[in-house]
Amino acid sequence: MEPAAQAADGRHESAEERADRRWNELLQEVRVAQTGVQILFGFLLTVVFTPRFVTLLPIDRAIYVVTLCLGAAANGALIGPVAFHRLVTGRHLKAQTVTWASRLTIVGIVLLLATIISAFLLILRVALHDSAVPWIVSALVAWFLLCWFALPAWARRRYAGGK
Repeated sequence: MEPAAQAADGRHESAEERADRRWNELLQEVRVAQTGVQILFGFLLTVVFTPRFVTLLPIDRAIYVVTLCLGAAANGALIGPVAFHRLVTGRHLKAQTVTWASRLTIVGIVLLLATIISAFLLILRVALHDSAVPWIVSALVAWFLLCWFALPAWARRRYAGGK
């Protein structure tokens, strides 16, 4: 058994230990995202069975179908890491599994963002019938981009190398 090496971040862990730690961290993150996307998707599945659905304009039905497809794709991407891990377990591919699962999670988060925005657009179109809808949706897009992508990107640059 090789001695634990000190990584650039000061941790004393082997490559296998690092992969295990990163896998556990990723699983915790995916659990949070999975719950949200599954609840949203479940809600979306029921919308078509409501009496008001038949009164939607064709454009709103199209937005609904796109939203439903985005929700399904987000579910697939966020459940993907679990299936990936299960199918390669025992083959000494933990580091590669973490890399691919991380990529699937990022794709899932982007698809979740698109699902939320699309659902929000549909709901506001039905609720408001107002020219303010695109502005409200745009503001929400900006907020999500700030919270989910811009702030983490800023932190990566700001604190890179232990500055």
